[in-house]
Amino acid sequence: MLAMDQGVVEEWLAEFKTLPESAVSGYAASLKEKVCLVPALYKVIRENYSDLLEPVCHQLFEFYRSGEPLLQHFTLQFLPELLWSYLSVTSGHAPHCSGCIEALLLGIYNLEIVDRDGQSKVLAFTVPSLSKPSVYHEPSTIGSLALTEGALANHGLSRVVYSGPHLQRETFTAQNRFQVLTFLLVCYNAALSYMSSPSLQSLCQLSSRVCTCGYPRQHLRRYKGISTRMTVSSDFLVQLITGIHYALCNGEADLGSKALEDVLYRAQLELFPEPLLVGNAIKSSLHGAALKSNKEGTRCIQVEITPTSSRISRNAVTSLSIRGHRWKRHESLENSIDGPDSGAPGPIPEISVTGVSGERMANGEAQRIRTEGQALGPEAVPDSRAEVRRQKSVRRLMEDGGAPTGRVHN
Repeated sequence: MLAMDQGVVEEWLAEFKTLPESAVSGYAASLKEKVCLVPALYKVIRENYSDLLEPVCHQLFEFYRSGEPLLQHFTLQFLPELLWSYLSVTSGHAPHCSGCIEALLLGIYNLEIVDRDGQSKVLAFTVPSLSKPSVYHEPSTIGSLALTEGALANHGLSRVVYSGPHLQRETFTAQNRFQVLTFLLVCYNAALSYMSSPSLQSLCQLSSRVCTCGYPRQHLRRYKGISTRMTVSSDFLVQLITGIHYALCNGEADLGSKALEDVLYRAQLELFPEPLLVGNAIKSSLHGAALKSNKEGTRCIQVEITPTSSRISRNAVTSLSIRGHRWKRHESLENSIDGPDSGAPGPIPEISVTGVSGERMANGEAQRIRTEGQALGPEAVPDSRAEVRRQKSVRRLMEDGGAPTGRVHN
């Protein structure tokens, strides 16, 4: 570590100790102006035997315990590098070298699992419903959803998944290690939009190293660090993929693509279904997409939005479509009567007739009228045709919303 970087870190350690409580907010906002501070702190964390590592971890914990959002985000940006330093040391069978990093990680975890009153937090996550549109999908593009009794009963209901309460941890064990680290990644992913570009790069490097160390793929990545295989959990890989997805869309396309491939490689070896599902879904959604190459500007995640389509299919059976189908059938029968080759008039189909006064006539009465018209002979055919046209006009008036006021003649 250079003497200049060491001087920057020592100055940063000294100025916060003498800072009054009223000036914490202003000091947090001024940290962005310290361009040389963040790279110097990364160097301290990467050197496990540095004398400055313990005071740096202590001050980062004080930042997080202050409750100031800007100071908490400042601490969280180093979380991927802290995780890698801890995992690399523990896999090398030298856990005594990571005592201050372990204390910092446990301190952040114990602060996050309780609220301001010291009560255990219960995190709630709403599972999106495929029957409702979102920025990710349109229900009409998925296909026809069966309108079963169970589907109708669950329509409009939101499924909420709860996480917690979590137990406080005083030390890391083989049983709780990845439970704590996964929860810390959840906190990190919740503040992804505030993370700097070096932090996203560190996350991608963490993902690649954890998933390839000790496997043949490590030689492909040309990483010459530790070669010991690291144990991972399915939930831990899912949280890594969540952060990688954000990095892919915000200026880290190369590192993000490699990290995603490495996580999927490890998930296939471990036969973890959840990381495979999430990772392949992100990989498919980004296929052929133009990712952002600039690292500045609005932070976002790109999604492919399907075009908005009509909620009702053209083939859907509605009352209007049934009514229109009836009128088309009657028009075809009328055309057969009016045709030159129709010959002798046949019986008129049995239909419900609307009278002049708007009252509906019984089918028996309509049959009697047709029988009388048929008994009159050929001279009564024009009257029958005129009656059909009149009935058609009355129906059209009733369909348009207007009530007939008198007899309609053609």
